[in-house]
Amino acid sequence: MSNAMRSGNVALRLARVAERQGLDVSSLLRRAGIAADSAGRPVAEVTGEQLSELTHEMWILTEDELMNLGPPLPRGSFQLVMRSLIHVPDLRSALQRLVEASTVLTGMPNVSVMVGDDRVDLGIDVGELDDPDHLGAELTAAAIHRTLGWLVGRRLPLLALDLPWPPSEYAADYEIVFGRHPDFDAPRLVMAFDSRLLTAPLVRDEQDLTDYLSDQPNVWFSTRDFGSTTADQVRMILQRGLSGHWPTPDDIAAQLRVSTQHLRRLLRDEHTSIGQTKEELLRDAAIASLSRGEESVEDLARRLGFSEASAFRRAFRRWTGRPPGSYRTPEGPRGSATGA
Repeated sequence: MSNAMRSGNVALRLARVAERQGLDVSSLLRRAGIAADSAGRPVAEVTGEQLSELTHEMWILTEDELMNLGPPLPRGSFQLVMRSLIHVPDLRSALQRLVEASTVLTGMPNVSVMVGDDRVDLGIDVGELDDPDHLGAELTAAAIHRTLGWLVGRRLPLLALDLPWPPSEYAADYEIVFGRHPDFDAPRLVMAFDSRLLTAPLVRDEQDLTDYLSDQPNVWFSTRDFGSTTADQVRMILQRGLSGHWPTPDDIAAQLRVSTQHLRRLLRDEHTSIGQTKEELLRDAAIASLSRGEESVEDLARRLGFSEASAFRRAFRRWTGRPPGSYRTPEGPRGSATGA
């Protein structure tokens, strides 16, 4: 996690895992584009992309999403769990599904959830891992924490992070990953957060999930500062309209579990509105398409839901102060009008 768990430290520990399992470490590092020192270990300057590639190579060679650090967890297990979570309504339900999945998938560390008046303790049983560097435990905890935040489209600030091992030379990295310094030598691995977050609605759909899964494990090694404002969540829901049906204000309010009137009030307090957010999305999508030069103005206008190209041109001038043609690549799409 380049800004999430210092890439050099993680790469070094991944190399040690590979070495213990008799894998060709030098070849692994070379395929990931990582330079090695004279001892065949990765140098400190490792990018998040290189770290992601190294992890992916380990997955392939071990055919195990925990890289043989515990009972077998076949590749595709994470995808199976995520497809179980994506259709539930809120974080509470997602946690219930996560617990159920951990009891069915024998290679997945057991997950437990204890709900108190003020906080939720999410425990992960890492006792069966053969993991002297605690890398598998850390990656499992980070993946769960980040994935839950991604599902609800907001940060999950931790009230506590308990780790069942002593401090190490990379202890400072935990605050970068989890946003909180841990308590070491704890009885078990626990991440605690505010119980009010249990009602947070899931704001992702199947297409979002497809994109998310296609970016594994890179999303775990990147900073993902999911927006937590109402405007951020509305924007994520509205983005789906770019590929088809635009949700109505009532649709959005229902998904966020507030009244339409209250939603408008929340957005007004954040100095925006559903209409303004939709126009921003349309503007950005239009500029991106025009810059790529992949479709005519007429086709673009139709795709974005305008009744005719002239209405799109007027809207585009209102958004940018310029005509659509000014964003065209010199050659434009083959056989199309320039759309000035």
